[in-house]
Amino acid sequence: MKSVSHIFGGEAKVKIMRLFIFNPETIYDTNTVSERSQENRTLVARELRKLGQSGLIRKKSKGWALNPSYPYIKALEHFFIDASPITEKEIVKKLSRAGTIKLVLISGVFLHDTEARVDLLVVGDHLKRGLLVHAIGSIEAVLGREIRYASFETADFQYRLGLYDKLVRDILDFNHKKIVNKLAV
Repeated sequence: MKSVSHIFGGEAKVKIMRLFIFNPETIYDTNTVSERSQENRTLVARELRKLGQSGLIRKKSKGWALNPSYPYIKALEHFFIDASPITEKEIVKKLSRAGTIKLVLISGVFLHDTEARVDLLVVGDHLKRGLLVHAIGSIEAVLGREIRYASFETADFQYRLGLYDKLVRDILDFNHKKIVNKLAV
C-alpha cells in the first residue's frame, strides 16, 4: 500500500478513504474512524477535515459520511479494489501470531467475489481467540471494511470436512485461494 499512500498523501488518508468508500451508508465520528483505521485521533481529525474540504465526505450531525454526489466515487472504489493494500504474506504474518496456522484460504473481498460467504478461513492449532480477533482487526483497518471470517482448530476442521459441513463445503467448492496449506486440502 506504500505506493498508493504516497499518491494520496499518506497511509492514514488511504485507510480513511477506504473506510468511507466501502461503507457508504455509515456515519462515523472521529473516534470511530480512529479506532477502525487504527490511526491517531489527531491525525484522523486532520484527514477528515481535508477529505471534507475535497468533497469526498461531508459533515453530518453525528459525524462524517460519504458524499454520494462526489463525482469520482466509482472510480475510487474500483481503484481501491484493484490496488490491494495487503499482501498474502502480510495476512499470514498477522495471523501467525494467533497460533500454529495450518490452513489459510482467502476469498470474497480478497478475490473480488461479492457472493462468497466468507472472506477468510483460518485453521490451526492452539488458536488464541483474542490474538486472532486482533489480527483480523488489523487486516480490516488496512482494507477499510469488515471481513467475514471463520476459524477452526485443525481437529474440528477435519471433522467438519469429513461430514461435508455446509460452511466448509461452501468455502472449498467456490472461488478461493489457499495461501497456507499444510493440511493437503
